[in-house]
Amino acid sequence: MPPPTSPATGTRPHNLARLLRLVHELGAQSRAELTETTGLNRSTIADLVAELVRRGLVEESVPDVAGRVGRPSPVVRPSAGVVAIAVNPEIDATEIAAVGLDRSILVRDRIEHATVPTPEEVAAVVADRISTWKDDVLAGARIESVGIAVPGLVRSGDGVIRNAPHLHWSDVPFADLVREATGLPVSVDNDATLGAIAEHRYGAGHGFDDVVYLNGGASGIGGGLIIHSIPVTGAGGYAGEFGQNRPRISDDADRRTGDGTLEAEVSRRMLLDVADLDQADDDTLDAALTASESVAVEAEVARQARVLASALANAVNVLNPSVVVLGGFLATLSALQGERLVDDVAALAMTESAEGLEIRPAALGQDRLLIGAAELAFADLLADPGARG
Repeated sequence: MPPPTSPATGTRPHNLARLLRLVHELGAQSRAELTETTGLNRSTIADLVAELVRRGLVEESVPDVAGRVGRPSPVVRPSAGVVAIAVNPEIDATEIAAVGLDRSILVRDRIEHATVPTPEEVAAVVADRISTWKDDVLAGARIESVGIAVPGLVRSGDGVIRNAPHLHWSDVPFADLVREATGLPVSVDNDATLGAIAEHRYGAGHGFDDVVYLNGGASGIGGGLIIHSIPVTGAGGYAGEFGQNRPRISDDADRRTGDGTLEAEVSRRMLLDVADLDQADDDTLDAALTASESVAVEAEVARQARVLASALANAVNVLNPSVVVLGGFLATLSALQGERLVDDVAALAMTESAEGLEIRPAALGQDRLLIGAAELAFADLLADPGARG
C-alpha cells in the first residue's frame, strides 16, 4: 500500500489530518486529550475540530459526567456515517462490508460462489451490493471509496492484478473494472499486506515495531511484513509470498506433495475435507475443528502445524521479528497446537533470533482483511481531509 501524499508538516492541512487520524485510530478523544497529544493550543484544536465537524468527518459532544464540577472537555468521535466499502474476493466466496470511519462494521455479507469467480463477476457483485445497501442500511451515508484485498500479486499503483493464481486472474485491471461498475474511487492491494497493516494498527501486532503476518485463506498462504513499524512490500510490491516457499519436512509421513510449497502442504482445503465441510467461513471452520473429537482431524491439525513451524523458523531467522501473527485457518492451527507450535519454531530457529518471540492469532479474526481493505480505502482521506469535499 503506497503512502498517499500528505500536506507539509506544521501546516493547517497537516494538523487537520493529524487530528482525524488520531480519532480514527484511537477512537473517541476529548479536546483536552488532543491538545496534550498534539502539543497544539486549545483554540487551534477547537478550530480544527470545528472544520472536521463541518466536513462531516467527526462528531462532537459534551459528556454528561455525574458529580463533576465545571464543564467537561468535549469529546470528538469519528463519524460512522463516512463509509468505506471493503471487499475480499476469494475462490469460494466474496466478502464485502461497509466500514465506518470509526472502524465499525455497519453491514457485511458473504456471497458464496459455485465456481471460481471472474473479475467481471466480482465487480458486478460489489456494484449490486452497494446499490442495495444505499437503499437500506447505508441510506444517508457518505461512501468514500472502495478498498479491495486480493489474494495475489497486485500492482497497487494502478490496481492491476498481475497474478492471482488460484483465482486464475492474470494482468487484470481490476481497479478500473470496479470503478466502472460502481462509479466510486477504488484501490486494490494484496490481502496479506492489508491484513498485516490492520493487525499492526489495531490487532495482535499493535505495539510491536517488527511483525511477520501470515494469512491463511482459501487461495493459500500469503504474508505481510512490518519492519520498524513500516509496511515493506518489496521493489515490485510483491514481498511476503511465504506460501510459495518450500518448507523443510524431515518426516516423510508429514509430506503430501513431492516438493510442494508451504501452501500446498498447509492447506485450508485439507482441513475442510478432514472436517467433512464443503465450504465455511473462518469462524465456522474454527468451531468445527475445535469441537471435533476425530482422530483424523487431530492428526491433520498436528501435521500442518509441524510443517508450518519449519516455515516460520525460516522467517524468524531471516527477519528476526518481535511477533508472528497468524490469520485465517493458521490462527486455528496456532490455537489448537498452543505451546507446541512455539516450541517447534524455537527448536528450528536460531536461538538468538527466537529469543522473546511471540506467536499470536490475529486479534481481528475474520474482520482483519476487511479492516485492512477499509484502511486502504480511507488512506487518501486520512492523509488530507481538507482536500476532500
